[in-house]
Amino acid sequence: MSFQQRESSIDGKLKGSVPLLALLTAFPALSTDMILPAIPLLAETWNHSLAYINLILICFFVTFGFFLLFYGPISDRFGRRRPLLFGLGVYILASVLCALATSAQMLIIFRILQASGAAASSSLSMAMTKDIFSGKERERILAHIAIIMALAPMMAPVLGGWILVNLSWPWIFIIQGFLGVIGLFGVIRFPETLPHTSNAPLSRVMHAYGRLMLNPSYVVMVFIVSATLFPMYSFIAGSSAIYINGFGLTEQKYSYFFAFNALALMMGSFFCLRLTRSINSKHLMTFGFVGILLGGLFLIMNKHQSPWGFALPMFLVTFSIGLSRPPSNNLVLEQVDRYAGSASSLLIFTYFTMGAIGMWLISHEWADKIHVLGSIALGCSSLVLVAWLILQKKGIGS
Repeated sequence: MSFQQRESSIDGKLKGSVPLLALLTAFPALSTDMILPAIPLLAETWNHSLAYINLILICFFVTFGFFLLFYGPISDRFGRRRPLLFGLGVYILASVLCALATSAQMLIIFRILQASGAAASSSLSMAMTKDIFSGKERERILAHIAIIMALAPMMAPVLGGWILVNLSWPWIFIIQGFLGVIGLFGVIRFPETLPHTSNAPLSRVMHAYGRLMLNPSYVVMVFIVSATLFPMYSFIAGSSAIYINGFGLTEQKYSYFFAFNALALMMGSFFCLRLTRSINSKHLMTFGFVGILLGGLFLIMNKHQSPWGFALPMFLVTFSIGLSRPPSNNLVLEQVDRYAGSASSLLIFTYFTMGAIGMWLISHEWADKIHVLGSIALGCSSLVLVAWLILQKKGIGS
């Protein structure tokens, strides 16, 4: 094969990378949403409170965010493939161990290990997106990935509910490990996307975080993206208690309502992809932030006498998140020209850390979790709108 043919082959693999990038990005959703229908069952089986069992979600998110901070700089130093292969290997092993857990404490520990591996896929997939694509093309690719990725939270709880009915909860983690194997083989066949690795010592590469924190436009955009996701992760942690314990639904019916909410995320990303052809991305972001605010208001005002009284306002919140997220992520990446791995890791670390806080907050024994969730959506969207308007006056995103 000639040099030109080899280059053309590599370029073809890169341009056909969307399914693999979407799968890598979806690992956090696959790792959390599949187990959601089993949370009330695990609490009953192991005689623990829901707040304690929710530690399998919260500890996953905290660990996930912590390890993001390492994978980003390591990938800037050594390339994307080697950290990805290592992380996926850890994820597969931890998934098997989770399936073998015999107590809540064991499951929490193995979930921490699982998160340490899953962190590689999410942050590095976004860095790879910046390596391969640029400008408006990257924004479209991020929207495509968001649409495909939304299938994970849509199908994962349905699959988890089906497994609970026909098999048992350990099979949830066996299937997660199988998906990890698929991702591993995909990365093995994929070329390195980072054109030039750094020869600097890893300690110096880690200083990239200090430089990023001195970039005010990057910091504010990271806050905006992270705060918009706060109500969605609060919903993830509180949804099983609201639908199963609050409305008395079965695990299977709960999974359908959760899938309905995930459909909202996919539809928002799909509309974003279509509307960016005729509407400026910054206007779509503004519409999305306003939609989250309105959804929060409806959640607070409604009486919620039926599951649909909760599902429809939450649909608006999640649809609005899906509408604003692709251009928001792209605008974050536009604020940096170096250290894409570190920038991606810090972004995802921030919104997963805020997501863990949201999960912890909603896990308390509130008298009305729906009202709390509405207050979270209303408060976060109000802060985001103020920050976004300030950035607009300064010309960012124009």
